[in-house]
Amino acid sequence: MSGTLYVIGTPIGNLEDMTLRQLRMLQEVDFIAAEDTRVTRKLLSHYDIHTPMVSYHDHSGQLLQRIAAGETCGIVTDAGMPCISDPGEILVRCCKEQGIPVTAVPGPSAAITALAISGQETGRFTFEGFLSVTKKQRMEHLHSLQTEHRTMIFYEAPHKLLRTLT
Repeated sequence: MSGTLYVIGTPIGNLEDMTLRQLRMLQEVDFIAAEDTRVTRKLLSHYDIHTPMVSYHDHSGQLLQRIAAGETCGIVTDAGMPCISDPGEILVRCCKEQGIPVTAVPGPSAAITALAISGQETGRFTFEGFLSVTKKQRMEHLHSLQTEHRTMIFYEAPHKLLRTLT
């Protein structure tokens, strides 16, 4: 009998942006797989949650084995919805391939939140995630979008933003 992977959204800037269901699931799962345990520890401490936690970067194979053996896991990212431009997508894919249930516990998404307040057209848009770190691939990606007319959403590190916009 397999367990379940719960993909649990977390606040994107204000710890009070948690839902009752998110809090309950963080308490009820057998363990939490976190992008960065230091960041998630702040959230868990704020709500007095003591569920065991591991980094999903370091233990992906072990996480899958534990879930397949019947444990429940809540996967979280530092901010927003896990598995979107995030290595957690690999764990979700592996669970799906093995027939392990994956359930969403929705939360905020930085891309959709930014789009909603951008003033740009929101009816049709494209999400491009992070651009490549190599200059050649980055330029190829951007050139492939030159004729795109929909609103485009990119993720970019703050220290790279000015250079990317230029």
